[in-house]
Amino acid sequence: MHPKILLVDDREDNLLSIESILEPDGYRVVKAASGRQVLKILLTEFDFALILMDVQMPNLNGFETASLIYERERLRHIPIIFITANNYGDENVFKGYRAGAVDYIYKPINPQLLRAKVAVFVDLYRKNHQLLAQEQKLTAINRSLEMEINERKASEEKVNELNRQLLENIARLESANKDLDLFAFMASHDLQAPLRKIRMFSDRLSLACQGSLPEDGALYISRIQQVSRRMQDLINDILKFSRISVEKDFFQDTDLNDLIQDVLSEMEVVIHEKKAVIEVGELPILPVNPVLMRPLFSNLIGNALKYSKKNVPPHIIIHAETGQGGGHGTNGQAGGSGRETGEVRYCRIFITDNGIGFDQKYAEQIFDMFRRLHANAEYEGTGIGLALCKKIVEKHRGFISARGKTDEGSVFIVSLPLTIAGNASGSSGSSTLKGTITIK
Repeated sequence: MHPKILLVDDREDNLLSIESILEPDGYRVVKAASGRQVLKILLTEFDFALILMDVQMPNLNGFETASLIYERERLRHIPIIFITANNYGDENVFKGYRAGAVDYIYKPINPQLLRAKVAVFVDLYRKNHQLLAQEQKLTAINRSLEMEINERKASEEKVNELNRQLLENIARLESANKDLDLFAFMASHDLQAPLRKIRMFSDRLSLACQGSLPEDGALYISRIQQVSRRMQDLINDILKFSRISVEKDFFQDTDLNDLIQDVLSEMEVVIHEKKAVIEVGELPILPVNPVLMRPLFSNLIGNALKYSKKNVPPHIIIHAETGQGGGHGTNGQAGGSGRETGEVRYCRIFITDNGIGFDQKYAEQIFDMFRRLHANAEYEGTGIGLALCKKIVEKHRGFISARGKTDEGSVFIVSLPLTIAGNASGSSGSSTLKGTITIK
């Protein structure tokens, strides 16, 4: 596959210069001499890996052309790098980014820098195409299996063969999911370095120019710092989510009372600030992975503290029950991540709060990645926390569900098996309430 790159400049010598720099890498280059010609080309061709566009052009300049390009849904995936001989001030640079630019390259062009930046975006373009092709292939395989199952229901022998094929396909899907998780992990890890530089230089700029910047400049720097912090939180959460898939299935008998106390100790400052009251009933010893259990309870208790009512101290109750059968979700049914089977005994851990709650119709959607019911300005977060909880619980062959009512608090139910098949030291999991620990 030879990725296509669209070069845009009103000067033919500039186009030939850039084309000669990129020629050794084997890209297919399409050239345009104006913004109007670009728009005409993009009417029929939209499979470009990158657009390199001059800013200063007659009629339509680069910013205006970029804005018109991104008005079309099917073109919004194409990254644009502006090439300019002018060192614009912050306001014009931000104007370019708002128009859709991903980067700037200044003239005279450094050939090595140009080739390096183009190679990064071409590599992302290739990987996206590989993922799409893999998804289409898996979708086609699933469709084919469904057709075969419908055609061979009359034959038990053929049905058994199809079941075997289905299991193999599931294994391929799981392998593909692990590959995707690994890709997310690597991509998130690689994003940390440039993000750290953005945060470092914006902090230095803010400190060096403190008191000398106009009000708009200080506001822009503040927004860069705020967005950078949110991006850092998002990357960290994606890394945590990706690590779960590669975490080994290691379970050991763990006293959840000690684990919860450790989590609460880490939240001591927030608990005192919010004047929260947390009641913890006697919890059982269960075969779990303690490394994964900490972020599970940290997220659930942290959410109960975060989504508390204004001027009302949070009151959180944590207790456990043992039994068989279904988890508690919508209308008493299993929710969030499935149903428990009646053949396995489970311990249910309830985290109840008196916070703002939520509409019960969202009880399953809140466990989806990046699903948030409240705006960032109102409650900070990345929308990954509950998806992380769901993945951790499923890693333990368990289930998680939620019940809630707007302005009347919520209950999150974590259902974990008392024993895990193949675990050498399964616990009996007794959860008799011997007393209550209250933390204020």
